[in-house]
Amino acid sequence: MDPSKIKERIGRFRILVIGRANAGKTTILQRVCNTRDNPEIYNCAGEKIDPAALKASRERGLHDIENEMVFQSNPGFVFHDSRGFEAGGDSEFDKVKAFIASRSKEPRLKDQLHAIWYCIPMDEESRSFTQGEIKFFSQCDTGSIPVMVLFTKFDALYDVAYKQLKKKGTPWKDAKELALKHAEESFANGPQLKFLKDVRWPPKCHVCLPNMDKDYAECGPLIKRTAETMDNEVLQQLFVSTQQTNSELWMKYALER
Repeated sequence: MDPSKIKERIGRFRILVIGRANAGKTTILQRVCNTRDNPEIYNCAGEKIDPAALKASRERGLHDIENEMVFQSNPGFVFHDSRGFEAGGDSEFDKVKAFIASRSKEPRLKDQLHAIWYCIPMDEESRSFTQGEIKFFSQCDTGSIPVMVLFTKFDALYDVAYKQLKKKGTPWKDAKELALKHAEESFANGPQLKFLKDVRWPPKCHVCLPNMDKDYAECGPLIKRTAETMDNEVLQQLFVSTQQTNSELWMKYALER
């Protein structure tokens, strides 16, 4: 099916982004949409929300998960944000669970939720799983909606590995070169992946995202893995059609079709 016809039929690719505060969610979305600008926010009626009103609402502790975030640099995406999910309380968890269930029942594909990105930061203060994360993967059945875990701030593990190697007496130059491999090997055998493997509702896959705040940040692995999680061919083509600047991904799926 022609990409333009897919967009006309389905609209935009819809993603729920979950994660605790300071997980780097906005930075990742900016990278995916190739911009430094903040998104425009729309309510469920499609009306644009005044940033001042939105800020006042946040200061009062209010947040509507139905609000849609759209980056003008890539309007092929619409994002929903879950805020304050780290504490493990019932209120936000119930909102997320109800939102997923509601979107799963939407009769039109364009109104359904197409993917979930769950962001878990790997900096020193945030490395352990929170009660909110444990609760989500233990109790939330997302049905056919694929869940991906995004391990954000992954470069923090490079610093940890470098310090460990230096402590063992490795020369600083060698430690710097070995840190990346050492960090990835330690992570592969660490508690995070073991936890996700053993939970009742495991994610479909994960991706590690280092240095997302840098100008040279690369989100190609996230795009590639997300496309691979799509069991629905039409949704897969819709997702690929959002990648105007990723000619390699375009070519891969064009050849497969």
